[in-house]
Amino acid sequence: MIALREAAQAGLLGREHWLPNLVAGVIVGVVALPLAMAFAIASGAKPEQGIYTAIIAGLAVSLFGGSRLQIAGPTGAFVVILADITARYGIAGLHIATLLAGAMLVLLGMARLGNVIRFIPAPVILGFTSGIGVVIWVGQWPEFFGIAAPPARHFHEKLIALSATLPQFHGATLLLAVTALALTLWGNRLPGCKRVPGPLLALIGVTLIQHFGQFDGVRTIASAFGGIAQSLPLPALPELSAARVIELIGPAFSIAMLGAIESLLSAVVADGMAGTRHDANQELVGQGLANLLCPLFGGFAATGAIARTATNVRNGGTSPLAGVVHAITLLAILLLAAPLAGHIPLAALAAILFVVAWNMSEAHRFAHMLRHAPRADVAILLITFGLTVFTDLVVAVQIGVILAVLHFLRRMAGSVTVARHAEPDLAHELAAQGLNGLPAGTLVYSIEGPFFFAAAEHCERALIASHTEARRQIIRLHHVPFIDMTGLQTLEKIIRQLQQRRVAVVVCEANPLVLGKLDKAGVLALLGEDGYRTTLAAALSDIPPPP
Repeated sequence: MIALREAAQAGLLGREHWLPNLVAGVIVGVVALPLAMAFAIASGAKPEQGIYTAIIAGLAVSLFGGSRLQIAGPTGAFVVILADITARYGIAGLHIATLLAGAMLVLLGMARLGNVIRFIPAPVILGFTSGIGVVIWVGQWPEFFGIAAPPARHFHEKLIALSATLPQFHGATLLLAVTALALTLWGNRLPGCKRVPGPLLALIGVTLIQHFGQFDGVRTIASAFGGIAQSLPLPALPELSAARVIELIGPAFSIAMLGAIESLLSAVVADGMAGTRHDANQELVGQGLANLLCPLFGGFAATGAIARTATNVRNGGTSPLAGVVHAITLLAILLLAAPLAGHIPLAALAAILFVVAWNMSEAHRFAHMLRHAPRADVAILLITFGLTVFTDLVVAVQIGVILAVLHFLRRMAGSVTVARHAEPDLAHELAAQGLNGLPAGTLVYSIEGPFFFAAAEHCERALIASHTEARRQIIRLHHVPFIDMTGLQTLEKIIRQLQQRRVAVVVCEANPLVLGKLDKAGVLALLGEDGYRTTLAAALSDIPPPP
């Protein structure tokens, strides 16, 4: 409850702050209603289950999360994963996977791993979010055009099948869908509708058109799902078994990973808009609790919703009170107006998801990165995007991150240098020792950069390739920020090979962290009593001057 406590300490729960947070909460609740139903249907659940999710997750994250502005609920990012889980394991499997994902998120937060999410590179994040947008867009074609949904599971198969049946579109359905799309995008330009959210205008407008027009063949919530229950269900634990838990661990991990990424990105957006600062670990705990509670009430996976969080900030929300009011607003709508929702055409929800998919794709950022990013980042972007669309989101993120890490390691390894210092380079340090030059048979090398596994072979080749006439070799580590086990083993190998050639080795100027590792790994013992010096001057002073 860090965010709630901080809001109280900042005086944001005072009576003078009630009105702006009440207004923001009501507006966000109205915006969340069509989105919650649309995401539920796209995920293979019933529309009311999306509302249940938004209510429970909205309350839990507002009360127990780490951002006082976060609005949680069903999101478009989850649609691809959840639809696949529902198709494979049924809605009961989705509930269990959500429950397990909630436990994972709580553990991640308690282990203080919230900040690890920021290490996912921008091309990977943009690649999978754009890919999700494309999958959602194509997935809504059946409801938008009024055509049959193909049984195929793979994206390319669905795309081919849908493209073949597009000429058979249902005219009335398409007309309603296009009207809903126009109202979603430009409805606020209508007189008196400036402050009304576009999705709500689309929902009401198209529902009224269908109600009075009574077009044949138009699918509605009532015809597809039998309407919406006018109550919040009593809590019930899903049926758990060891076999079921093991079966759903993988899908649960997918939900947890994406939920962590999405919620923390949303919290960062809120911080940027309002000048606040969220607690990443507490946010994961709050998201975890939300996902533990949602399945108990028939809901499914939820996370921080960027668009709804931004709407909250823009409309004056300053504390978790707005998130609580958003949930209460949805509950009131469910209890008072649920029977009316049965008349909503699914084409209207498909049109709303078209807009969500476009916003998720961030086409302008995608095009900008293609034009201006380094070639390696462009390759990572395209690979992540392609894998998200044609294979699997989790595989896409994993491979994207692995490729980014490998590229980074290659660049880091290339930045590590081993330089041999000539006498002019050491003129000042030699003069301080009263030397006109390096003692005969002495070579001085400096390693610059992290001495780690990717650079170990390069360092070994450079240090071993010294002249055979050298009697003493000094290795400076003053520009080595850290050394890993591979680096320690490589340094030990270098020292042994030089000693076998009767070359005395002196290591000097390691920082305390590197020095501690040299000692623990036995490298200092291998060097002997005179084999390590804190400064180059000390290393040179131990060398007797030439006769």
